[in-house]
Amino acid sequence: MRTPAFVACSRLIGVADFKCGLKIAPTKSDGNLFVNRRTVFYWLIGIVIAAIVIATAFYFDDAVRDFIAQHQNRVARNFMREVSKFGDWPEHVALGLLLAAAAWFRNSKKWTRVFLSMLIALAIAGLAGRVIKISTGRARPSVKTEEVWYGPRFSSKFHAFPSGHVAASTAFFAVLFLASWRIGLICVPIPILIGFSRMYVAAHYLSDVVCAAVLGLLCAILVARWLLPISNIKHQTWNM
Repeated sequence: MRTPAFVACSRLIGVADFKCGLKIAPTKSDGNLFVNRRTVFYWLIGIVIAAIVIATAFYFDDAVRDFIAQHQNRVARNFMREVSKFGDWPEHVALGLLLAAAAWFRNSKKWTRVFLSMLIALAIAGLAGRVIKISTGRARPSVKTEEVWYGPRFSSKFHAFPSGHVAASTAFFAVLFLASWRIGLICVPIPILIGFSRMYVAAHYLSDVVCAAVLGLLCAILVARWLLPISNIKHQTWNM
């Protein structure tokens, strides 16, 4: 039998629980707000660093071009041509598909997702780079001309900015780095070598390579943010 005292106590407990429940929401909101502010802060720092690096690259464009032109030799040039040839997006796509197929046959859903994400990042970076190339119409260093920027052009001679090779390669391997930094770190020299090869064969300026790398990193971060369970992969070893 419920006495008036029991009913009153029950009501008080219910009110207390309700008030306690109300106190939880502001705490979670404050935590999310802190995370959001921290994320915005990191993005601002990244933007400032990227802007400084890009501005520095543009400043040293001519100096780097002249230095490379004065230090050419036949063996190095042939090697760099091969690097440029096999460092294009079709080779990256073939590698990504091969790795994705291997992971799928090994029943590794996480790594299949990683490799497919690498291909998606590559495709986005390649498409964005292509649009920028056509829109800006920057002449390649090998083109003898007084002007550098010509606006919308469809000729490959005016597709210097940014480097499609570097944008695709950076996006491709940056996703791998975000998924597993130990494995990705091993592959970091690949886009760097590709970028240097593109400058060595007079296909791009330093700023073309740097801006392409920034574009590739941005595409990789966005793809990894939405498609990869990074928290579950970053501590995982290479077990496929």
